[in-house]
Amino acid sequence: MTAALNISEDHARRVWSAFGFTMEGDDKLFTADDVQALQLVRGLDEGQPPEFEIAMARALGQTMSRLADWEAGNMADRIRSGDSPDLETMLNAVQRVQTLVWRRHLASALQNALATTDGVNRTLAVGFVDIVGYTSLSRKIGMDELDGLLETFETNAYLVITSRGGRVVKTLGDAVMFEVEDPAAAADIALALQQLTDEHGLPPLRVGIAFGTVLTRLGDVFGEPVNIAARLTSSARPGTVLADTELGNAIESDDRFFLKSIGSLHVRGYKRLRASVLEANKKA
Repeated sequence: MTAALNISEDHARRVWSAFGFTMEGDDKLFTADDVQALQLVRGLDEGQPPEFEIAMARALGQTMSRLADWEAGNMADRIRSGDSPDLETMLNAVQRVQTLVWRRHLASALQNALATTDGVNRTLAVGFVDIVGYTSLSRKIGMDELDGLLETFETNAYLVITSRGGRVVKTLGDAVMFEVEDPAAAADIALALQQLTDEHGLPPLRVGIAFGTVLTRLGDVFGEPVNIAARLTSSARPGTVLADTELGNAIESDDRFFLKSIGSLHVRGYKRLRASVLEANKKA
């Protein structure tokens, strides 16, 4: 197989492992579709260094593995209940929905990517929202109740973020990370997220937001604004939003918001991190 693809066996193993699969035995274990997948990856990444090919395979593998795990659980529940179409029908339906959703997301992401002058570095607002006291709470409630809590939190956080022009970067159990280009939109998202506690009976939440230049890579976001937003979230009191100086400066003329400086924070990696509590301006 590796000879047919004109790649080394070691590289084929690395790509296959990056997809999340084991490569045991000889080439006979590979189906025609498997070989075609490796060929397509090479075609997409032609002219790119081998490391790029591995990174793309890893991003695909991680995303698809998580999606497949959720889909398998959902299908298994339906099969056990006896209230489901046959497996082939379900698989075909899932495949069609996946393709439709992926194409829409790709079109939107491509439009944003083409609109930027630098395909890697972008100026964004980044934020985190997490559930206060999640660790101790998870020990006190049952698994079904915990599942319902996380579903309510993630579903409504997604709605708040995406309806205001933001993008969910990833979920981290009891936390959601998001990005948005407009710092005022980030402030609006942060305040709306805090309202979820009263609107949906969630535990207290805390939010941290920061603004600046970030590195975007394989759907994730890296850089100082990410680190600062994470530190601010950990430092925020229950039910509050903390914003860094850069984001505060960007929205200080917006009369919808009120910023109250809390001075410097001493957090991991930053001895004097300046921040402000963000609130809605009740006089606006």
